[in-house]
Amino acid sequence: MKHCTSLLLCVLICTPGLTRGVLGAEIGKTAPATDPYRIVAYVAGWSTPAVIHPEKLTHINFAFARITPAGRAVVSDGEASLVRLVALKKTNPRLKVIVSIGGWMADGFSDAALTDASRALFADSAVELLRQFSADGIDIDWEYPGQGVAGIKYRAEDRQNFTRLLQVLRDKLDAASAAQGRTGGGRYTLTIASADREYFDHSEMDKLHVYLDWINVMSYDFFNSLTPTTGHHAGLYGTATALPTDRYADASVKQHLAAGIPSDKLVLGVAFYGRGFTGVKPIDHGLRQPYERFEGAHDYSELAAKFIGRPGFIRYWDDRAKSPYLWNSASRTFITYDDPQSITIKAQYVKAHHLGGMMFWELSEDRNDELLDVIARSMHAE
Repeated sequence: MKHCTSLLLCVLICTPGLTRGVLGAEIGKTAPATDPYRIVAYVAGWSTPAVIHPEKLTHINFAFARITPAGRAVVSDGEASLVRLVALKKTNPRLKVIVSIGGWMADGFSDAALTDASRALFADSAVELLRQFSADGIDIDWEYPGQGVAGIKYRAEDRQNFTRLLQVLRDKLDAASAAQGRTGGGRYTLTIASADREYFDHSEMDKLHVYLDWINVMSYDFFNSLTPTTGHHAGLYGTATALPTDRYADASVKQHLAAGIPSDKLVLGVAFYGRGFTGVKPIDHGLRQPYERFEGAHDYSELAAKFIGRPGFIRYWDDRAKSPYLWNSASRTFITYDDPQSITIKAQYVKAHHLGGMMFWELSEDRNDELLDVIARSMHAE
């Protein structure tokens, strides 16, 4: 999630002949949620926080399970972390823990989705994972179907095969739910992490969403080491000097909606980290300027401790994009990030556009729940 380069509910638009799952419910139709909005935290198995407050969350996505060369989903690293996350349900019984499969540079999806047999094998192994760890759902973070930008295998057929894979997963998860008496909000869930632009070119978002409970929209990493200029990596809107090719969250949401995806199936992603650029051309405090070197990523805890309000760094606010940024004129360093102000505005956006909630990457990067508390208060406020 954090390392992607482009950086993904329940009014179903039905079509004639729409099939039904074994539970008798329309595929992709979500049971009424206990909480009005989802608060979805990705938690990395390699950096699970020592203290987690589960009462502030509705869902935790464990990152990541992987795909073996044989095409099976497995938790090869972080088993202890996943067990610990599932145990948090004792504190918050309404919390759901989801196993996210994939991530940046995670291979195996194209092969797993290729044939009827490979899809069934993968789906069966995913169900086995849920039973093994007493988890509540599967999240597919394929970065990306039909694209080899992360160095993974890809095929033109990924576009249709992704839909077929999700359909088989939906059927297998529904069958497992029925067998275990998991009904309504307790049934196994299926979600994906989505991006914009090219992601839509290589997937059938207008078709596949009916198999999903919701979509985690990766509305960040819009500017990164592969873009020629600096910019807001998690901007809600385009800046005043934006080009038509610029990416921002509102445009991504609109692309999802244009595909016929119900608004409350969209969970807006925010970033608990920033991206830095050095050797930036010193115009407009470095915003949308060419740079000499991508300096790296900084989690919000580090930004708060070492950069924000520190000598040399000045915080600016782009009221058009609704996004903060830091500029150091001496080192010509530009840092783009999300903060409490921008996240508050994004929460207002979620409510105004009747979206399904907020997601973030990644919990360990927050400082004392500073950003999470903003989300929790905003999502529960009337």
